[in-house]
Amino acid sequence: MLRARELVFDYPGGRRALSGVELELAPGELLALIGPNGSGKSTLLRLCSGFLAPTRGSVELDGAPLHRMEPRERARRIAVVPQGLRALPDARVRDFVLGGRYPHLGRLAGFLARATSADHAAVERALSESDAADLVDRRLDEISAGQLQRVLLARALSQEATLFLCDEPTAALDPEHQVRVFQLLEGLVRSGRAALVATHELNLASRFAQRCLLLEAGRVVASGSPEDVFRPDVLAPVFGRHLHFSRSSSAPHRPLVVPWPAEERSGGSPSSSLS
Repeated sequence: MLRARELVFDYPGGRRALSGVELELAPGELLALIGPNGSGKSTLLRLCSGFLAPTRGSVELDGAPLHRMEPRERARRIAVVPQGLRALPDARVRDFVLGGRYPHLGRLAGFLARATSADHAAVERALSESDAADLVDRRLDEISAGQLQRVLLARALSQEATLFLCDEPTAALDPEHQVRVFQLLEGLVRSGRAALVATHELNLASRFAQRCLLLEAGRVVASGSPEDVFRPDVLAPVFGRHLHFSRSSSAPHRPLVVPWPAEERSGGSPSSSLS
């Protein structure tokens, strides 16, 4: 479904954010992007959504160059869940989520009047699936950061796209809703869609992702199953020594990784082995 080849991206001023990144994502797959702050995860998502054009390299969607697609065509096929909003629109939740239907309704101007019963039904489903139905009549500036994150997810769901690009979709969410978001994404990929998810929630990535891509300083340093990537010898050089590794008895093939002071583990040893 999605393929990135030899991606290089430089921000104005010459700062290189990505260097030679390769990525493939198939239908029915959840791929987790992990890495420290500033490693290039958000930039990679913006390139894969068409918001940015690569300095070098290419991004293809179903074999077609992404940069040649019209914005509405991209929006029919790609839904983006951003990491919050820089500015809040003056809108109620229902109308904001309905705005996610714009690739099906045409231009944004006057879209409320053009919305059909099918559009409103898609909005209701999206609000229900993201556990935001109780917010439908609230204004965006009246809800919490966690509630806004659920509304952003609802707007993306209302697009009914086949590819979801999520930039820390569980940011500001409580543990219950963090799990629900990943369960929802799991259901989407089981239906044949695909999801590329940048996240710092390592344990949820381990539990729900089929594959993980580890970035450091704009480069891919590891790629594979959670069992292959979530290892002390792979993660510690990237994230540092304050990680404790374990396993769950209910899912022994899915490693658990917990932030924990290194000096309090194994008699002060800076590293830990899988148990």
